[in-house]
Amino acid sequence: MKRRVFIFAVLIAASLFTVLGIAQGVGGRPAQDQSALPRTADGKPDLTGFWQVMNTANFDIQDHSAQPGVPAGQGVVEGNELPYRPEALARKQQNYASRATADPEAKCLAPGVPRLMYMPYPFQIVQTPGKVFMHFEYAAHTRTIFADGTSHPKGGLGLWLGDSRGRWEGDTLVADVADFNDQTWFDRAGNFHSDALHVIERYTLRDRNHIEYEATIEDPQVFTRPWKMRMIFYRHLEENFRVLEYLCWAFPLERYYPYPSIAQ
Repeated sequence: MKRRVFIFAVLIAASLFTVLGIAQGVGGRPAQDQSALPRTADGKPDLTGFWQVMNTANFDIQDHSAQPGVPAGQGVVEGNELPYRPEALARKQQNYASRATADPEAKCLAPGVPRLMYMPYPFQIVQTPGKVFMHFEYAAHTRTIFADGTSHPKGGLGLWLGDSRGRWEGDTLVADVADFNDQTWFDRAGNFHSDALHVIERYTLRDRNHIEYEATIEDPQVFTRPWKMRMIFYRHLEENFRVLEYLCWAFPLERYYPYPSIAQ
């Protein structure tokens, strides 16, 4: 399982591919060659494949130095600033102080959206007309983005991963994600949200092997204004690559397996 956390060979290969074969566009982003994009039968960019981030956003979505068990990393937040309300900032600081045990993800609870998208494990996208399915190695989570014109269900379900309804804006898949609970964090640094969270995701296939991902965060109970995060998903090119099993266990094994030979 540990080999999945950061696959440096893929990172190096992706970096070399970028240097040697991708023309850079505005702001250093890969220029999009419309004619080279893989497309589905209905003409949409085909996001199907195995993908993974190469960043440390799961630990902290802002710039951060190295700490015990946490690698240094550059942030993914636009402007590197989170516009907390004063009372919410105080709670974030409390979360940070107790992050080792208070982080819901550390208890094997679902990491929420967008955090699930930048867990350091691969995920698979399967695209069909009207639906985009996602299968994540991390804790075997799944998502479905309904891009068939349907609306969010009414009733306030308070979902861990929210309800995702998508549409296409040109070659960008836009997902409107709502109906969350307040039990997940954005990272292990204690950045959090309320059940008023609303996320707008944008998936743009820049070339065959890179998806530009953008998430706009709205939560008027916690933040004074909307804010964004951005990152790149890299395609896995290894032959016969697949999503493997993941076992998340937050409690002593003895509670469930009283036999020493199993629990050890």
